[in-house]
Amino acid sequence: MFVPADGYLLNAVEFGSGPAFVAHGGWVGNWELWQEPFELMHRRWRCIGFDHRGSGASSFPPGSISPTALVDDLFRVLDHFEVDTCVLAGESLGALTCLLAVLREPERFDGLVLVDGAPAASRDAMEPLVNGSRTDYPATVRAFVDACMPEPDSDHIKRWARQILLRADPEAAARIFESHYEENAAADITQIAVPTLLIHGEDDAIVPVALGRAVADAIPSAEIVVLPDTGHVPTMTRAETVVAEIDRWAAALVTK
Repeated sequence: MFVPADGYLLNAVEFGSGPAFVAHGGWVGNWELWQEPFELMHRRWRCIGFDHRGSGASSFPPGSISPTALVDDLFRVLDHFEVDTCVLAGESLGALTCLLAVLREPERFDGLVLVDGAPAASRDAMEPLVNGSRTDYPATVRAFVDACMPEPDSDHIKRWARQILLRADPEAAARIFESHYEENAAADITQIAVPTLLIHGEDDAIVPVALGRAVADAIPSAEIVVLPDTGHVPTMTRAETVVAEIDRWAAALVTK
């Protein structure tokens, strides 16, 4: 289905029943970054995903993309699906959107899951992707996906990931990064007041695991799980393990 937002449309999906689990993709990776976890979770969770601005089938022009707009859209999705509270999950750059949302309205969230994410956008790290998106987007996507997925059993997933990213307008791919460092988007993670689980690939070449550990240390009562022999997108390459860790952590939340 499509959710109206600022005169444009967000492509959104919903699977299953139970407590709400809402997931956000990274860069121009659409909801499919969470497809296999949703398939494994939908009998226990009400899984909601969407193509954020610049990704997938959502209809926004590149100039509409900003960190604030991404957070606004997240709340539009929650309201559209009448989600009062949920566990919110974000992958990579989507983790920053989720952190900013939790800081804005913490009462809407029962918990937060960050998968290989960071609390700020690094210009030095992002600028090569901005420039590459504008000069040779297919080659930039291929190199990025190869760096994201060092797992030896992931060739079929790399092919899928490239197809997902190549659906985006190259200018949108540039603007989603550029707008973050132009606005100095950052989350004060010391103020996160909801239970938080970090899942991080030990071999992540995009967001090093040392940064993930530092984020976990800074968020009150956060837990980090480091997945061995895993890169930047474990929702695609290690979905069963990701879901098992989310379910374990969420069960502990209920007993507290």
